[in-house]
Amino acid sequence: MRIALLGTRGIPANYGGFETFAEELSTRLAQRGHEVVVYCRERHPEARYRGVRLVFAPTIRHKYLDTIAHTAFSTLHLLAHRTDVALYCNGANAIFTPWPRMAGVPVALNVDGIERKRKKWNRLARAWYLASEWLSRFCPTVVIADALAIQEYYRARWRKESVFIPYGAEVGKVETSAALDRLGLDRGRYFLYVSRMEPENRALEVREAFEQVATSIKLALVGDAPYAQEYIRQVRATRDGRIVIPGAIYGTGYHELQSHSFAYIHATEVGGTHPALIEAMGRGAVVLYRNTPENAEVAGDAGIPFEPATLVEKLRLVAEMSQEERERMGSKAMERVRARYSWDAVTDEYERLFASMTGATSGVR
Repeated sequence: MRIALLGTRGIPANYGGFETFAEELSTRLAQRGHEVVVYCRERHPEARYRGVRLVFAPTIRHKYLDTIAHTAFSTLHLLAHRTDVALYCNGANAIFTPWPRMAGVPVALNVDGIERKRKKWNRLARAWYLASEWLSRFCPTVVIADALAIQEYYRARWRKESVFIPYGAEVGKVETSAALDRLGLDRGRYFLYVSRMEPENRALEVREAFEQVATSIKLALVGDAPYAQEYIRQVRATRDGRIVIPGAIYGTGYHELQSHSFAYIHATEVGGTHPALIEAMGRGAVVLYRNTPENAEVAGDAGIPFEPATLVEKLRLVAEMSQEERERMGSKAMERVRARYSWDAVTDEYERLFASMTGATSGVR
């Protein structure tokens, strides 16, 4: 099949969950013999990356226009270079999905979480996301939810059935630790937090809670965001020498940090299946997660839930946990990811979905 992925910043992944998703899915589909194109917001020196064709489409560098402008230009290119099927990421792009459909290209839309709840958006942006949820009822050929809680939301709120396909993650620790050395961290002696530094992801709340815990274990707050400089300034405003805030880290360094943490803190309150949570579990980390339906769906009994008022208490609990207990919980988290969230299984599901949309069932697993 000829498959197009639109609506992300592109690959190689160097921003967030959708970009990692685009890289992991597209490269695996390419390995299986499909012709895959990913639309990118940055130009790359090579036309292909790990077997995937990269197409640059312009954008408007603005908090409220970046995604929709880039997707609009990407869609225009797609209409002139049609594929067998297209996958749009981000519910805000629902408005563009009828265009390729009218040109004979079936379209799947991965809606992600309930984005209009994010505090970074103004009223107009929230209204756009709400309208996009409504448009998803009939604009794309298929809607994809990466969490059962999101699938149920669309069913209850919009009477829209969707296909559930979760996010994926690698299983197993990496042995190297160069990133730890650069940051002055020791193996198994730091709490790790990873997310875009935006208010609803609660990095400031995590930092302030950690400052109340008497422990020699450090805290690494990893992440960045292009339009949240004032919030990031607040997060960085600490005098606690145990706290390391290096900005965003990707690739091998990111995998090293997740593999060797004492425990992982997931405080995000908005969204569907969060990649960093699954990835930390896949590396065998002890996970503390904010108790939302989406987070609980992923972590289950392999993690430790917390409410905002109990985060300090749960941090103290984990800081005093024995090595044996941490290893037991880490193994349980790893097995949960292996059983439910492997990238190969996720790719199987997308491949079958695309085949059903196009009728190209030959050779599909």
